[in-house]
Amino acid sequence: MKYRERIIFLVLLMVSFIGWNQSNEYITVKGLVKEKRSHRPLAGVHIEVVGDAFTITNQLGEFSIKAKIGDKLIIRDDKFETVRYTVIDDQPLEILVKEHPREVEAQMRDDIFHKEKVRLAKVTLKNDAVISIEHVAEALEVIKEDDPKHLEKRAELFELLGDINMHWKQPDLAESNYRKSLENVNAIKVKIKLGKALNDEGKYDGGIELLDEMLQMKRKISPIERIIDINETIGDGYAGKDDHKTAIIYYKEALTLSERQKLNSRIIGLNAKLAECFQKQGLLNNAIGYYDNSIRLANKVGRKSSLRQKIKAADFYNRNSFYDKEIELRKEILDDVEEITTAKDSIGILMDGQITAGVQNYKIASAHVAKDEDEEAIPYLKESIKEAESKNDLVVQKDATRKLGELYRERGELSKASDAFEEYEVLVDKLYIQKEQEISQAARFSRELNAKQNRIATLEKDRELNENKYKLAFTSRELSEQRTSRQLVIIYALIGVTTLLLLVAYLMSRNIKQQRYANNLLALKSLRSQMNPHFIFNALNSVNTFIAISDELTANRYLTDFSLLMRAVLENSEEDFIPLSKEIELLSLYVKLEHFRFQDKFEYTIDIDPTLDVKQYQIPPMLLQPYVENAVWHGLRYKEEKGKLTISFRETSKNALEILVVDDGIGREKSKVLKTTHQKKQRSKGMDNIKKRIQILNTMYSDKVNVYITDLFDNQEGTKVKLTLKKDI
Repeated sequence: MKYRERIIFLVLLMVSFIGWNQSNEYITVKGLVKEKRSHRPLAGVHIEVVGDAFTITNQLGEFSIKAKIGDKLIIRDDKFETVRYTVIDDQPLEILVKEHPREVEAQMRDDIFHKEKVRLAKVTLKNDAVISIEHVAEALEVIKEDDPKHLEKRAELFELLGDINMHWKQPDLAESNYRKSLENVNAIKVKIKLGKALNDEGKYDGGIELLDEMLQMKRKISPIERIIDINETIGDGYAGKDDHKTAIIYYKEALTLSERQKLNSRIIGLNAKLAECFQKQGLLNNAIGYYDNSIRLANKVGRKSSLRQKIKAADFYNRNSFYDKEIELRKEILDDVEEITTAKDSIGILMDGQITAGVQNYKIASAHVAKDEDEEAIPYLKESIKEAESKNDLVVQKDATRKLGELYRERGELSKASDAFEEYEVLVDKLYIQKEQEISQAARFSRELNAKQNRIATLEKDRELNENKYKLAFTSRELSEQRTSRQLVIIYALIGVTTLLLLVAYLMSRNIKQQRYANNLLALKSLRSQMNPHFIFNALNSVNTFIAISDELTANRYLTDFSLLMRAVLENSEEDFIPLSKEIELLSLYVKLEHFRFQDKFEYTIDIDPTLDVKQYQIPPMLLQPYVENAVWHGLRYKEEKGKLTISFRETSKNALEILVVDDGIGREKSKVLKTTHQKKQRSKGMDNIKKRIQILNTMYSDKVNVYITDLFDNQEGTKVKLTLKKDI
């Protein structure tokens, strides 16, 4: 068997062996299922190997399953048309599925519904917490796990829940919801809100630690308002811990940034907070300066903002017994409240009832009492009672009535004092009933809030349960993979050993080929060395013939041509191949010499196809000469009449050349009869050598040279030698 055939056999054996293993052994097929239109990954899709394994896609649409080459995968779900896929290898798959139109429409409806519920939750946040939370729960229900934005949507809704809790003074619930929001999307603004919730809970250290970490990477935080928020919230934390000195540092940093950005509302609030800190430290002058700044800036911003700051400043003056300044400031507040008519109720809501005329009249009266100015206090108390009664503010009405009775009693006006105290007792009873109602309403409100919060918690538990189901499914699949992994190790080890044996066989075969190639080269060189003496011997016999007949001139001319031929032959004797053009030159010179000797025996023709490019072909040197020599010496020389020798070259295809050596001599059979006894004892060296050379060349170059020898005529006369040569030899 030839070397190349053996290599092909070994390769086919390896391929068939590996193919057999691949077709009979499991491979791990991994893939990703996406929706064709939106390219979003689909979770919970059923992946099945027909009659074998089963799995489902995870939250990212990924799956992994054991299968064999040629197995059929079925990808199915109620949301899209079933897809079938034939396993051809273990390369990762991306399977695009087309959702049913009704699923696309349903998703669009869910998105619209979700956005509307978020909007309604924000609208009702400050008016009705129960309804607002209900809207959030309904929005959560329509979020699907395969929605590519489900994390962002869930984060937004939990942030909104935290905002509701903060507005309704439930910082503990707000903390929980803000943390859930951060579990879905890590947002800076939510972290700031979480810090504020921790402060409201009294967890100052937690809030400070959280926000201080963010402040360390403030270069990555934008816009600048968030850095202001962080500094202010940290300041609130230190103020809550009564570390007012540190709080002032953060407040001042926030104030500086706010002034650069010209954020007037922030500047007003921070001035007020700084004033409170300085007051707590006993630095009253500093506190008064910051309160004055807050009032001055608030007057520029608007009346509502101004009222808030004036009330804070008036309370500050009260705490520090600056009653004259307090009374003066509260009278300004009363004038401002009187001017505001349409917005006064909303202002009262915003300030927890502190801006009402009833409250301010009561506090002015209290300041006069503190100054022992009872006469001046009584009109303000009466006005306070009147305003409180119009607003149904029982608390202020009760306190003002009690204080008015005390003043009458101290002045000795016992009848008026008795009337005031009787009114006071009635108000206390009314207030008691009102408080009971408020407590009942608060309890009902708390129950409703808890029910809504529990509903949301239940939704989250259901979602977590579904996630656990997915995890359980994948854990089962992993355990199955582990059970087969040991078997695969053994199989792969056997494949490795087999591959190693095949590699050893290949290397051995390659070494044999190299050795055989070297032997063939040596044999070719030996045959070429034998060709030259044989040719020289025959040529010298011809010279000897001319000398024997005393034809010195012809012998001299023959020797001249012969020397040219010998030089060319010797120059090419070491080459395995020479251009066809050189071989034709050598052959032409040789035929010329033979014709010179036997010109009365034959004529010759060398025919080269004009379309043949002789430079494109390579040919072993002296390959054609023995056939031409055989035609002259054993065919044409014995013919009685003059014969003809034809040598032709033509291209039969783009890569193949046909060479014909045709003579009309006596033929091969008659030539054998005419051989002398000596000739019969001597084997033809030239023809034997050329046969061996062609055999070796065909072994080395896969049948690139072919020779066919036939009789030219039916009577066995004449000889035709056809030699085919391929270009890529």
